[in-house]
Amino acid sequence: MAPGAMSRWTTSLSEARPVSYWLDEPGRPAPEPALTGPVTCDLLVVGGGYSGLWTALIAKERDPSRDVVLVEGREVGWAASGRNGGFCAASLTHGLANGLARWPGEIHTLERLGARNLDAIEETVARHSIDCDFERTGEIDVATEPYQAEELRSWYEEIAARGLADGIEFLDAHAVREQVDSPTFLAGLHDRRGVAMLNPARLAWGLKRACLALGVRVYEHTPALTLKRYGAGMAVRTPYGAVRARRVALGTNVFPSLVRRVRPYTVPVYDYALMTEPLTDAQLASVGWRNRQGLGDSANQFHYFRLSADNRILWGGYDAVYPYGGRVRAEYDDRPETYARLAGHFFTCFPQLEGVRFTHAWGGAIDTCSRFSAFFGTAHAGRVAYAAGYTGLGVGATRFGAEVMLDLLAGERTERTELQMVRSKPLPFPPEPFAWSGIALTKWALARADAHQGRRNLWLRTMDRLGLGFDS
Repeated sequence: MAPGAMSRWTTSLSEARPVSYWLDEPGRPAPEPALTGPVTCDLLVVGGGYSGLWTALIAKERDPSRDVVLVEGREVGWAASGRNGGFCAASLTHGLANGLARWPGEIHTLERLGARNLDAIEETVARHSIDCDFERTGEIDVATEPYQAEELRSWYEEIAARGLADGIEFLDAHAVREQVDSPTFLAGLHDRRGVAMLNPARLAWGLKRACLALGVRVYEHTPALTLKRYGAGMAVRTPYGAVRARRVALGTNVFPSLVRRVRPYTVPVYDYALMTEPLTDAQLASVGWRNRQGLGDSANQFHYFRLSADNRILWGGYDAVYPYGGRVRAEYDDRPETYARLAGHFFTCFPQLEGVRFTHAWGGAIDTCSRFSAFFGTAHAGRVAYAAGYTGLGVGATRFGAEVMLDLLAGERTERTELQMVRSKPLPFPPEPFAWSGIALTKWALARADAHQGRRNLWLRTMDRLGLGFDS
């Protein structure tokens, strides 16, 4: 990358605020008061992101008489739920390819349940009048290298032969550039119904409002400090109070689980994004994008990008940063070297938009696991349930995870709880320094594969055979 080009591209970042665009909103709701003193309830939900919010909401919808309390350590939606790209996918398995590789015998069931889950999210948004710019636009996976175009065509032929291509269409270079015009696009795979775009922070705030309306007691700035058995139930201590509950659902995801044996299954990965200023009509016309689909490229180090309701472009991904020791720290949320790299990639993809400025640049932690998709379980003789490991595709899948946790807490055998995906666990990550070394080697190998026509070296092939990996 030439120094002059870097200077030209980074100029676009001169006024970017280091805060999530979605959270930088004057209409952001005020937090609920912190818990002070002791309370009791039927169900305690720990975590005020999507996982916890969906769990609390569905618990009340299943049984309006159930007394539900939700505690959140900061504010509802402040972490991954308010910082993501707003891609709400039907996939429960971090994409069809991952699901087919891991659970081929139940992939049709998983796809059906995922489609039903996305429909239920759309219905909930409408029923509770959640203003989150929900658009069922679909998504296009684009190829930017000739080998990726060949792989997309082969993959489409494979899933079509397996009866898994309903609503999916292969696009050649001309067809994909008719949808969104970039000189880098060589082919695409268009999923017309399986992904919605939305404003992620507004979804979280809307779910909170819906929970409150149904009688859920929400306490913000109330971190859960300890989890212990208490009689026939559980007790959770907070800084100024305590909660005694018959059952507990943990939706803490990237943050250390209150069930210590779950912690080795996830590591935090930092992901970063930029948001442009609103495009003018002429700028938008130069790109096309009339149908407003979400997009992602096909490299191992991939980008994801989409239009906001006011025609800004969110551009994120590529760097997936694992901090040594798996620490979650506020200082990792801001990474100027990644922003500069993303800006360069943006203008390579859309050279017709040179001169556009970025208004926001931010990052945040995702919980990833070695199989790239959520896992589930119980603890304390079934009194506690957890779901974690969504690996960056949790906007939609967390609702399914909430239903799984509630099924497990009720001791019910359902179609969901009988899934091999639900009954199995990923392999845990090793302790340091082995985790950091293995992840660093995997990232190097993935970047090398991108630079060598997608060819995976011995390390990656071994990881593939073991069902292990690293992703965001």
